[in-house]
Parts: sequence; structure tokens; C-alpha cells
Amino acid sequence: MLRKLFLAATAAVSFFVSFAQDSTKTLTVSGSIDGYYRYNFANQTNNFTSFTNSQSSFELGMASLRADATALSGKVGATVDLGFGRRAEEFSYNDGSDNVGTGSDKNGFLSLSAIKQAYVTYAPSAKVKFTAGKFATHVGYELVDAPLNRNYSMSYMFTNGPFFHTGVKTDITAGPIGFMIGLTNYTDQTTATTSVKNLIAQVSGATKNGKLKAYLNYSGFAGSDEGVNPSGLKSLNQIDLVVLGTISSKFNIGYNGTVQSRKPIAGSTGSWIGNALYLNFDPTAKLGITLRSEYISDDKTVYFPTKSIFANTLSVNCKIGPLTIIPEVRFESAQSTIFLKDDGSGTKSTASALVAAVYKF
Repeated sequence: MLRKLFLAATAAVSFFVSFAQDSTKTLTVSGSIDGYYRYNFANQTNNFTSFTNSQSSFELGMASLRADATALSGKVGATVDLGFGRRAEEFSYNDGSDNVGTGSDKNGFLSLSAIKQAYVTYAPSAKVKFTAGKFATHVGYELVDAPLNRNYSMSYMFTNGPFFHTGVKTDITAGPIGFMIGLTNYTDQTTATTSVKNLIAQVSGATKNGKLKAYLNYSGFAGSDEGVNPSGLKSLNQIDLVVLGTISSKFNIGYNGTVQSRKPIAGSTGSWIGNALYLNFDPTAKLGITLRSEYISDDKTVYFPTKSIFANTLSVNCKIGPLTIIPEVRFESAQSTIFLKDDGSGTKSTASALVAAVYKF
């Protein structure tokens, strides 16, 4: 027994000594800051998507600071991704202590709302990688960080899908084919308030020249009893498809389609469907134009307060070194009167404009 303990201790010491002397260790620090001014032409907020819930106001979006570290020739790694501002707080909306004792859903940990991502990785080979911690969702086309999107305002599918997951996952790659599977806390929970666990998965593939890529994503749970999960549902499953196509060096297309199926404790299953097309045109290296057309269908109003929403967003990316200025106009219409006119009465359509500034370092 003592011999086994001695050998284990010797192995541990040898590992830490070799780690300390590892010449392949790397550390990369990056970040961004963004802000915007938004105006709705009805002089109302009229906003049902993430991160731009303001009217005629200069707003700070988010200040981000990210550190990525690797060692042992990339076999082990860690990422800390911090965010400060309204965008970060909306992203980690279950975290915080500002409403403790008032019956809110916040978990009481103020510092957690600033942690967008924090995870460690271990890759025993070039084809297998294990990840544990909090990481942004794989579901959808858009991402939380403004520099990673060409539209500044967000889609309905981003807003109403998962934001992040906390748990473990495994990625396996074989050439252009990839597979991921994981088990996490309930969606968007840094610390679990329920015993219900969420299954996540992804299958991805690409053509040999890389001009066509596809990602089939899944996130969901099943078999929950009443009262043990925040949604109050027996099951919640989302299947999502992202397709990226490069037509030329100046033009590419993105497609995102999603189906979210919701089963209540009592009653039948209902679903809503989303489809979005992204047309990206870059006439020069300093100018980019993106048109996002998104259609939400919810015939039985199982989730949305209207049977359909059609939103079109035109964004121009003007690049000045690491700074991007984004003027944007957005037109939305719905089957029901979910928007407001200037006088406060209901209307089926609305229009907004914003100007955003995004700096990446």
C-alpha cells in the first residue's frame, strides 16, 4: 500500500514539475467593447429580442475580456471569458443578487453574472477533446459577442433559444466530420436550481474545399415532473440547423432553422418554428453589408403571443482598423398587434434604427 502511495506521489510530482517546465504553454488575451444608440420610429421601445431593449438612449453594450491558456502542446487548456454591462447580465439572466428575497429567479451570486464562459479542456488526441465548465451554446447562428455578429441587434431565435450550458461535453472529429455530446445543468443555469439535466449534441460536416458547412444541433430534456424545472414543462426539445455557404470571396450565405418542441405536464405537445437567412456581401475589405430575414411561426401560440413574426434587418459594417461602425435599420411585422404606436395603441408592425460602435482587441 505504501509503495502504491509513493509511486502515485512520485508521478504527481513529476507531472507538476514537467508542467512547470513546459515550453509549449501559451496565453492569449483578447477582448472587446461595444455601445449603441437605438431609436424606434413609434417612440416606443417595441423590442422583443436581446440586448437592444432601449429607446432614444445612448447605451453601453458590453466590455469583454477573455484569456485562453494552453499547455502540454495544447493537450490541456483553460478559458476565462468575462463580460461587464447590460449585455452580459442579460446573457447570464439567472445569475445575480440584486433581487434576493423578492421572489425573483436569480440565484444570489452577483459575481457569476460577469462570467460568460469559464471552462477547462483536455485533448488526449487530435481527434478527441473533453470540456468541463460554463460555455456558450452551440445552438444557432448568432453569438453573444458583438464582434462575432454582422447584425448588431439579435434574432428572435437567438433570444428564445439557449444562451449557455454548464456541464461536460466531448468533441470527436474525423476529418471534416464532427460530433459532440454533453450533459449539463438546466439551460442557462450556472448553478443548478433543479435536478433536471439537459442533453446537448451536435453533428457537423463540411465539403473538402470548406465552402459549404453544416451543423445539426440539439438541446433538451424529457421526463420532468411538475415543479422541478423553471419552465414548468414535462419536456423541452430543440433541433437546430445552421448552414454556411461561401459563394465567392465577397459573398456568402448563412441559414438558421430551428424547431422548439414544448410538452406541458398536462396537455399535448406544441412547437414553434424559426427560419432565418443571412446574406453577407463585402464589396471591399472595409465595408460589409448584411441582410437578415427571419420568420417565426407559432400557429398554436404555444410560446409567442402571436402566430407569426417577420423581421428584416439591414446592417452595414464600416471597418476602421479594429473599430467597426454599424448603422442598422429593422422592420418587423406580426400577425397580432404586439407592437405599440406613438399613442400607445396596438399595431402589427414597427420600424427601428440604430448605430453601434464595436472595438475588438
